[in-house]
Amino acid sequence: MQPEDGLHILGTASASPSKNRFPSAHLLKIGGRFFLLDCGEGTQMQLRKYKLNFNRIEAVCITHLHGDHFYGLIGLISTFSLLGRTKLLKIIAPKELKEILEIQLKASGTMLSYRLDFVDTRLEDILFEDQEIKIQRILLNHRVFCAGFLFTKKSGKRKINLQACHDHEIPKNQLGLLQKGKDFTKDDGSVIQNELLTLKGAKQKKMAYCTDTRFFPEIIKQLKDVDLLYHEATFLDTHAQRAEQTFHSTAKQAASIALKANVKQLILSHFSARYKGLEEFKKEAQEIFDNVVLAKEGMFVSF
Repeated sequence: MQPEDGLHILGTASASPSKNRFPSAHLLKIGGRFFLLDCGEGTQMQLRKYKLNFNRIEAVCITHLHGDHFYGLIGLISTFSLLGRTKLLKIIAPKELKEILEIQLKASGTMLSYRLDFVDTRLEDILFEDQEIKIQRILLNHRVFCAGFLFTKKSGKRKINLQACHDHEIPKNQLGLLQKGKDFTKDDGSVIQNELLTLKGAKQKKMAYCTDTRFFPEIIKQLKDVDLLYHEATFLDTHAQRAEQTFHSTAKQAASIALKANVKQLILSHFSARYKGLEEFKKEAQEIFDNVVLAKEGMFVSF
């Protein structure tokens, strides 16, 4: 598996899967950790096909409760148990999903080998946060309640410059404070600046996942300067009226959001089955925003 942060594309179809396109599902690797974004039918088969270690998934993030975004989840949850998983699995989703899964598990007499921890996207803006990762919701504009996700990998602690610390005779018990950005004060009261004793840690990175939604400029503020934006592009501009009616976006609209938010890279996906070739999506988007990637099953997009 690739060592860098990035998104593994597992499913690029919209509501109806096709021969070569699976429903929505993507595996995000960020800070060495794994998060599943949506879980349409066939997700666990795609994870196996591309040899992705799905036992390392610590949370499944479901945008909304249309089937092409979560119908594969009960199968994946059951497989985790069959494989003997014991680690807690977070389910970050609208509250109704908890009831759906509990009914499915009860009806099938399934006792899981691990615990599910549900986080309701209807209630909180910050859905998860620890010292390394923060997940925030992005409220979208769809036919049903739908929330995208903004992932932030926080800046890493500063790294100790061992040679500099040796030269300045810094005690070992002060190294932890240096990593937190503190300066060092010598016995005579003189101060050695932190930058002279440490090196920069890993820089902050951001990835945003926005599907399904109408063209919705209200999200631009949240998306400012993200490293990677995944934005649905169900339709081409010729079907803009259809996009409006069905609460979806066009490639040009996705590109407009990317441009106004000053993102570094845009992924287009969630393509309608009516389109056989997809190059026109990229062509239309690049009329507005240059750095565009067309999602394709099996692709890994680093950021």
